[in-house]
Parts: sequence; C-alpha cells; structure tokens
Amino acid sequence: MKTFEANFDGLVGPTHNYAGLSEGNVASKLNANDVSSPKSAALQGLKKMKALHDMGMVQGVFAPQERPDIFSLRRLGFAGSDAQVLEKAYQQAPAVLSACCSASSMWTANAATVSPSADTNDNKVHFTPANLTNKFHRSLEPETTGNILKSVFADDKHFTHHLHLNDNDHFGDEGAANHTRLCSEYGEQGVEIFTFGKYAFNSEMPIPKKYPARQTLEASRAVARLHGLSDDKVVFVQQNPDVIDQGVFHNDVISVGNQNVLFYHEQAFLNSEAFLAEVQQKFGAQDLHFIKVASEQVSVADCVSSYLFNTQIITLANGEMAIIAPMHCRDNPRVKAYLDDLVNQNTPIKQVKYFDVNESMKNGGGPACLRLRVAMNEAELNAVNQHCVMSDALYTRLTDWVNKHYRDTLCFDDLRDPELLVESREALDHLTQILNIGSVYRFQQ
Repeated sequence: MKTFEANFDGLVGPTHNYAGLSEGNVASKLNANDVSSPKSAALQGLKKMKALHDMGMVQGVFAPQERPDIFSLRRLGFAGSDAQVLEKAYQQAPAVLSACCSASSMWTANAATVSPSADTNDNKVHFTPANLTNKFHRSLEPETTGNILKSVFADDKHFTHHLHLNDNDHFGDEGAANHTRLCSEYGEQGVEIFTFGKYAFNSEMPIPKKYPARQTLEASRAVARLHGLSDDKVVFVQQNPDVIDQGVFHNDVISVGNQNVLFYHEQAFLNSEAFLAEVQQKFGAQDLHFIKVASEQVSVADCVSSYLFNTQIITLANGEMAIIAPMHCRDNPRVKAYLDDLVNQNTPIKQVKYFDVNESMKNGGGPACLRLRVAMNEAELNAVNQHCVMSDALYTRLTDWVNKHYRDTLCFDDLRDPELLVESREALDHLTQILNIGSVYRFQQ
C-alpha cells in the first residue's frame, strides 16, 4: 500500500502579534512589541502550504486557537462583559492579556507527538497533544488542540487520541519539536528519537544554566508508552544544555530528520557518539545518512539566527530530498555557502528551496515549526477529514477568508479592542465551516 508523510501546517491566527513571551527564544525576545501583520503572516503561511502541495506533497491545514482567550482571563478573576474583561486585563495585568492573545498555535510542531501505525502495537496512528507547561501562553492550547486533532483525524478505526500529559513541569512536553522519526520508507517501522532537556526526577544530571529545559525525559517516556512503541525502536537522547543556553529552545532548532537522513549540528546532543551508535543499531543495516554540521562550518549562533535546522526536509516524487528553508538561510552568507555545498555532496539532499516566512521567523518559528508531520498509508489518508487537505480550491477559499477577516497590522494596544475579539470569533466560526471541523472552540459550545 502506498504511504505518505503529510505536513499539517498551522494557520496563523487573527491575533498574531509580537509580545516576546518565549524565554529562551532569541528571535521572540528581539522583536518584542514590534507591530505585526496578521494578514501577511497568514498569507505567507498559506503560500508555503500551496507551494508544497504543488510540489506533490500531501499538505494539510490545522486551525488556530481562539484568541483573545476570554475563558482564561475570566478564570484568572477578570469579570464583567467581554469588553470589560479585556479592559481590566489591559489595565491591571497587561502581560497576562498579551499571553491570552498569543497566536503561537501557528507552530503546529508543538501541537502534538505523532506515531504512525507502522510503529505502534495496535497498528493505528497515535496522537498526544503537547501540554506545553513551560510557557503560560502555550499551556492554554492543549484542550483545543485535542479537539482539532480529533476533528481532522476522526476515524477511530485508524486513529487513536490521548489526553495530554499531566499539567506539571515534571512532565513538560513540547510535542514533535523534540521528536524525530527515521525510517527507510514512511510505511515501514522506523526508529523514533525523543530528545529531552532534563531529567525531572534526578537533580544530579546536567541542565541549562540560563534558559529553561522545556522537555523532560519522563514526558518523552510517557508518550512512548502511550503510543505503544517497541523499546528496540525508540531512542532517548539529552539535548546539549549549552546549546539550550544559546537559544536552542527546541531540538528542531539544531537537528532535523527525514527517512534515512539525520541532519544535525555537532553540538546538538550530549554523548553524541553513543546516541548515534544506538540509532544505527536500532535502525539496522539499511543505508543511514548522518549529516553533521561542524561549528567551524556554521556556528550555533548562525544556526539560531538563520534557522538552518528549523527547515523541512521532504522527499520528492523522484526520491531526492529537498530542504524547505526560510529566506534567512539564503541571506546568511555562511549558511548559504554550506547549503550550496551540501546539495553536491553524497547525500539524498539535492535541492534547497527558500520561502518567505518572515512574520513567523520574527516571532521565533521557521518552516519546521509551522508543520506537524503525520506519516500515513493510503487508507489512513483517505480517512482524514478531506476538507483539511490542501487543494487549489481550498487555497483560494482560505486566501479569501484571510483577506476578509484579518487586520493588516496589530500592536499591543489593539488587544484591548473588543472588536478584535468579535472579528476573531467571526473568522474562526467561518473557518470551522470551511474545514468542516465542527464546534471545536469554547465560544461555539
């Protein structure tokens, strides 16, 4: 049976703004309080989705969260009408209001961890939404994320959905941003690599000194158990605490894999040699490409500023692989020189395609942040909600939807505007009809 790896990209929400909410994310902090362009951001994301669809990839669409999050503001003690809640939060706790307006769900690499049916003991595709406990603004997402996942992947003959892990830092889970799967073919059993930043129950182990480690080993092990993965096909590896302190807040900022390729920076992992040996042993005798980038080729600072590793590696119809990179990689002379050389080396990667996702990059997320990877066979793909699968017609409808509902610019003072809440809810209500995902938002229930 034919198999695919679909990329489900997050639609940028109507309240896309730069609030600098993410400690440890250098780009997020550098651009805090800049005026954002929600319309441009959403259209940039859609253009990338359409381009991958046109390249023959299976491309899906994932809906954003409801923002401003009035429910959470009320839960925190702001009372009155919706307009009064917004104004009180603006006056009394502006940072809280900002967090409750974050459009960070656009980065669906953090939406969930996904294990394909070839890897699981019940031969179903498993989803566990990330709890994102390390950041308040992202910890608001898991319930709605779960609702959307269940609406997109609704057929319980093929798909199994788990509740997100306990809402506690001991089980801090950041989803697919710290998860990589290697395989020969998407439909064959692969090796799932879980990268973690710290041990929750062992204070003797190394941790970053400056920025938080967001993923725990205990969370990674729990997800592997929930998904029914075989011990001999799972690898757990600790991220290098030193690179976390240099702004590598998720592993997908320093490493990315696709099929039989692991593309990584030499400083990405602790105990790299033992880790790579375990991956090779569990992968088996098949051809496996470890593409290591040395510090003298590209520094960690250049990796963080360009998002060299927060790129997508995709397999084209001819079997060659291509890197989907942000323009920042093209504009960095050292990174561009490295990529120009890479496509001529003896690896499956033979093309680099550059995309303008600047609105996302300014908030700290590159092309890989914007997508959730779901490997499926033909029957599973046919069981997906087809209204959420990119087509020429859907691209036109969503482009028209953005142009109708989104503001050209947004600044912090706009977040208190009750009309923004009305606009956002109208947009999302319309979107649920386009994508046929039902009443996934609280305001619809």
